[in-house]
Amino acid sequence: MAGEPKIPTTDLWSQWLLHGRYAGDPDFQQAVRAMVDRYVGRLLDLAHLAAGQTLLDVGTGEGLVAFRAIERAGPTLRVWLTDSSEPMLRHAEAQAAERGVRGQCSFLRCPADHLDGIADSSIDVVVTRSVLAYVSDKTAALREFHRVLKPGGRISLAEPVYQDDALAASAIRAVIESTPPERVSPMTVLLHRWKAAQYPDTEEKILVTPLANYSERDMVRFAQQAGFAELHLELHIDVLPSIVRSWDVFINSSPHPLAPPLNVIMSEQFTSEERQLFERTLRPVIEDPAAVTTDRMLYLVAKKPPRR
Repeated sequence: MAGEPKIPTTDLWSQWLLHGRYAGDPDFQQAVRAMVDRYVGRLLDLAHLAAGQTLLDVGTGEGLVAFRAIERAGPTLRVWLTDSSEPMLRHAEAQAAERGVRGQCSFLRCPADHLDGIADSSIDVVVTRSVLAYVSDKTAALREFHRVLKPGGRISLAEPVYQDDALAASAIRAVIESTPPERVSPMTVLLHRWKAAQYPDTEEKILVTPLANYSERDMVRFAQQAGFAELHLELHIDVLPSIVRSWDVFINSSPHPLAPPLNVIMSEQFTSEERQLFERTLRPVIEDPAAVTTDRMLYLVAKKPPRR
């Protein structure tokens, strides 16, 4: 796309956010963005932003949450946009300039659990969208959110819950390991290779993988340990028509930045005959107009207690 910043191939996050997640398909890109808009809308509904406040958008990515917040709260909202990816910050800064809101924004490269450069008690609202899922020490990140918030300030978080996906991969593995080899169907083996390449597939791996080692209840506990009060959690489980309408999109997209797309998995781990079997079996399921997908997202809001 003309005018788009050049992204180094070594930056996994920007590659996925700006390119890989869409599988090069404009219709799928539009469907993904509509889904993300739903997340952002609920996140900002719960944030209760007001004119004149200061917002911190942690792990800003493309800057979508920050820019929607400015649209809602107006020209007096000040926004800090942080990210661990320099290319994503540059992209977000270019988007801010294009939208005419660069003057309301400050950009800072830092991870979610080390918000160096953000002063204590300087922020009214902290938001994240699909950020803590990738942070090893979520309580440390939440303590940083608590530190930078003003007394009475609030967090509004939207985080995916991938634990069920990991447990499904683990369950397939358990079936294979508990069944005599001659009775395990070839398709079950291929399904396991696919899922295990994208999610941890043993209890031990799940426990040490940030993406999968927490539930929505754990997130409440992490926030309490960080010092937050007046917590409210919403777990949204939506079974919806699948937005993946073609086999090409299915094999060229991936569910999260750390997951290789299925075409890479098949290329590296499947024989030619296995690829044919896998496509012959699964493609009709994927391209069925009645296909559905299950989406799990938690929304957590809480306050930093006011000074006494």
